[in-house]
Parts: sequence; C-alpha cells; structure tokens
Amino acid sequence: MGNDTGDQTKSSNRTITSVETSITIIRALKRKETAGINELAEATGYSKANVYKHLTTLREHGFVVRENSTYRLGLKYLDFGGLVREQIEGSQWIKSKIAEVAEMTGEVAQYMVEDRGKSVIVFKEVGHQGVAIRTRVGKHLPVHQVASGKAMLAYLPDARIEEIVTTHGLPAATENTITTRQALSNELETVRERGYAVNRAESTKGLFAVAAPVRTPDETAIGACTVSGPSYRIKKDGKIDHIAEVLLGMANEIELNLAHS
Repeated sequence: MGNDTGDQTKSSNRTITSVETSITIIRALKRKETAGINELAEATGYSKANVYKHLTTLREHGFVVRENSTYRLGLKYLDFGGLVREQIEGSQWIKSKIAEVAEMTGEVAQYMVEDRGKSVIVFKEVGHQGVAIRTRVGKHLPVHQVASGKAMLAYLPDARIEEIVTTHGLPAATENTITTRQALSNELETVRERGYAVNRAESTKGLFAVAAPVRTPDETAIGACTVSGPSYRIKKDGKIDHIAEVLLGMANEIELNLAHS
C-alpha cells in the first residue's frame, strides 16, 4: 500500500486492498486539491497505471472531476457530507444556535463533535469581527490542542480518553500545546471545575478560544460549542467571562432540546 500522511488508522488484514488504494488516492487529492496522475503516483507510491484506473472509476461515479490533465474531488462528497451532518443529533436547531453565538460575541463560532479521537467541525458561523482562521466544516483537529476537544475530553469516560491519547499521542502545534498526560489530566480537571475549556494559542499562535461541552443527562459529552478569535481581543477585560457565559447558556439550551426532543 502507498504512503499516506492523512488521518487514517493502521490497516488490518481484514481490509480490501483495492478500497484502501482508492482511499489513499482520495486523501492525497484532498491534500493537494488538484493534481495530475504523475503527481498522485509520486504522492501515494502507486504506479501511474494503477492511479489512472482508480481515478477513472471514481470519476465515473462523480467522486472525482477531471479538468484537462488534472483531477479534483467531485461534488458527490457534498451529498454524503450533507446527509451525515443532518444525522448529527440536534442538527436541525444547532446551526441557528451557533449563528446566535457568532452574533452575540462578534467572533467565529463553531459546533464540534468527537469522532475517531478528533474534534470535527460540524457548523461554523462568523461574527461581524470574526477573523479568517484555517478551519472549515468537516475539518478534523487534535482534541488536546483545541478548546472544543478539551471540553469534550473532560466529560468522556477515562477509558475513552486513554484510548484517544494512546492512538493519537499529544503532538505539539505551538510552544503552548499540552504534550504530557499529566498536564492534560490537570487541564481536564480544571475544565470540570469551571465548566468550560480554553485554548491559549495551543493550536495556532495568536489564537484564543473558549468552549463549553454539550452533554447528555448522564453528563457524557456529545459535542461542544466554541468561540475563537485573536488573543489580544478575547483576553480583554471581561470578554472571556462573557463568551463563557454565552456558550454555557447556549450549550444548556441545546442539552434541554436534546433531552425533550
């Protein structure tokens, strides 16, 4: 199988090689956005003939589009992605709640869920002074680096936390990133004490974020509401407390809707 630096887990002998090949090519194309056969063959380690065969099959089913001599991902994924998002519990009213958070704080507001040990963006809205941050719906982020991830980790069972850390490790993105299990354990205890999590430029330099978990009646986290913005602005007098209050209130509304829907 070819090399792939994307977010995949180790293959087992129960997987189908041809499917693994297609997935590897798709991930390489996702990273490069557009690429030709030679470039994809080099990126994956597969032969040009093999890459061409898989791209042709994917193209016939709408998953890949060819433009002259290059390829890009097709809109067929949007159909699947839209359906997956609709299946998120409470999605029918979470989107409007996140829009409210963006309007009330003026910053970037997002709703995240945990999947396969990553924090995944499900909804994103930008307030009137929100800055461009390198996130998009569907982006998978390391849970220990972001406020939303820590907010969810704090309310997951200990066995699940251990599984996630063992699988993904604690890689650093900045000098502020938590990189030891003891530091992570201490941080999660703080999250439980105050009810919300923060990201102090731990994923991106100059970025500060606050997140509140969304929990089931047994207090297991199923998602998190988060607000992100420039550190200098978020850390102004009283703004962290204001954002936390907004997020905790919104998370509580979502929890009540989930409990009574």
